[in-house]
Amino acid sequence: MAQSATASAAPLLEARGIAKYFGAITALHDVNFHVGAGEVLGVVGDNGAGKSTLMKILSGLYKPSEGELVFEGQPVSFSSPKDARLKGIEMVYQDFALAGNMAIYENIYLGREPGRKLGPITFVDHNKAREMAAEHLDNLHIHVKSVDQNTEDLSGGQRQAVAIARATAFHARVVIMDEPTAALAIKEVGKVLDLIRRLKDHGVAVIIISHRMDDIFYCCDRVMALYQGTNFAEAPLTDTSRNEVIGWIMGTKGHTEALAHDRLQ
Repeated sequence: MAQSATASAAPLLEARGIAKYFGAITALHDVNFHVGAGEVLGVVGDNGAGKSTLMKILSGLYKPSEGELVFEGQPVSFSSPKDARLKGIEMVYQDFALAGNMAIYENIYLGREPGRKLGPITFVDHNKAREMAAEHLDNLHIHVKSVDQNTEDLSGGQRQAVAIARATAFHARVVIMDEPTAALAIKEVGKVLDLIRRLKDHGVAVIIISHRMDDIFYCCDRVMALYQGTNFAEAPLTDTSRNEVIGWIMGTKGHTEALAHDRLQ
């Protein structure tokens, strides 16, 4: 997939010289990262490479031990995920983090419901929330029977779509997804990946952590690899190959051979 003109502009979100220490353990060392508006970036690496730690720093869950974050050219500091959300940076977790016994529309606006405030109390306008949810889902081409359905009654792919809808309901600029298709049936994977590509059309920057090369090469513009907590390699998808990226994950460059399980027919 060719990079969009939007994605080739100045970075929307950057990380410069990021390090993260947990006592004597170095999780990240001198990591540099950037993503542009309307770009889908794949982040790969073996277990323990630092992918999740970096994403937790970008989303405000962790503070970096060293280095800085830059958003729209300005240094920023996040003390919590709420600070990151105020900048439009949202994280979609692998377990979806939805309330199964609540309706779709309630999940989308949970904690940020439309309504009238009277002191610390919000009187939720449920009809308004239903209308907003239906319109938002329609804009993203997400199809459900009713926004009143409980999320526990949805398929895995539909729950993932609702989690993405919740992350983008408040004008998200950057959406980070941790293994977005790992728990899905094969027939649902394509629908979620198509939804990710539609976010790109809305100008949203999307960061995908994934071990699935098919996902990376289907919907990403660029891929970067971390190895043992630092940058190893990166390239536009048009300038690399599946086997080369597999090599990066293993800590080698110039890798051209398919793995044994990839050669099986």
